Parts: sequence; C-alpha cells; structure tokens
Amino acid sequence: MIAPFFKYGLFGDEASLILAFLVGIGFGFFLERAGFGSARKLTAQFYLTDLTVFKVMFTAIITALLGIFYLSWIGWVDLSLVYVPNTYLAPQILGGLLLGFGFIVGGYCPGTSVVGTATGRFDGFIFLLGLMAGIFAFGEAYPLLEGFVNSTDLGPITLPEALHVSYGLVVFAVVALAVVGFWGAGIVERRFAAR
Repeated sequence: MIAPFFKYGLFGDEASLILAFLVGIGFGFFLERAGFGSARKLTAQFYLTDLTVFKVMFTAIITALLGIFYLSWIGWVDLSLVYVPNTYLAPQILGGLLLGFGFIVGGYCPGTSVVGTATGRFDGFIFLLGLMAGIFAFGEAYPLLEGFVNSTDLGPITLPEALHVSYGLVVFAVVALAVVGFWGAGIVERRFAAR
C-alpha cells in the first residue's frame, strides 16, 4: 500500500497545506470554468432549465468513486485508512435542508460563493458575508445546540455497511444511477427550456 501519502509520511504538514491550497485554487478555477461562479447558472438548476450543476457534481462523485474503488482493488489505497466521519442523522438532515434552502434563496453554495467573490460578483460577496455571519452565530450558539448537534450518532457508517452489500455492488448501482440521471437530465432540460 502506497497511499494515502500523508498517512505514510511522504510529505509533512507544510507540504500538505501547500497542496491543499493548490487543490483549492484548481477546484475554484474549474468551478468558474463550469459557470458555477454565477448565481443565474446555479439557480437554473432549480428551474430545471440547466442541469449542469447536477451533471458536473455527479461526474465528480463518479470519478472519485471509481478512482478510489479501483485504486483499492489494485492495492494502491487502503480503504481502512480512509477517514469516515460519524453520521449524525437528525442534525445532518436539518443541515442539508438549511444548505439547500440557502442555495435556492441566495443562488450560491459555500464554495461557489467564494468563486463568485473571487471573480468580482457582488452577490457572491454578500452571500459569503452571510455565510460568515451564520458560522459566527452558530459558534456563539453552540453551547445551546450541542445536544442536538451530537444527537442520533450512527457512527462511521458507509452505504455498503448500511445496506449489507459489497462495495462493488454499490459502485455499480451509483454508476447506473448516474447514467440514468444524465439521460433523464437531458430530457428534463429540453422540456423545461422550451417553455
């Protein structure tokens, strides 16, 4: 096993920060190139006229999924060393709903608001300020919310464990879902764009 590189000491803390910075810049660049620095492009997702967000993000998920799966299969990645955070069901469902609501109302998610701000979009900057204010408010209210935030702890579970199936079957199912999703997205876009 030769990966993950940081775990095996192939680079230290300083190099990991530099690498994280470079990966972040690259990620932001490609988000902007895909049009995700524009709230109009992002909100078109919710009007079903342009499902680029769905297609790009699902492509990223499939790429990472297949990459990790095949790298572990050939012995280059030890899946037991991949960190899986605990699942806190109720707070994560509420957090997802709040994030989705904010995305619909503001036209940005946290990452795309940074991209919008970096490219000079004022609405992205205002959204980013709201995001920072929300983070600050959550931090101040955390003692009151701590019980809920740590509730419904299911531990570090994965889909194969939760469904009692093999990793390969989950990979196949997600890839099949992506193929059907991309096909369906094309139909939905053509239907709603014509209106």
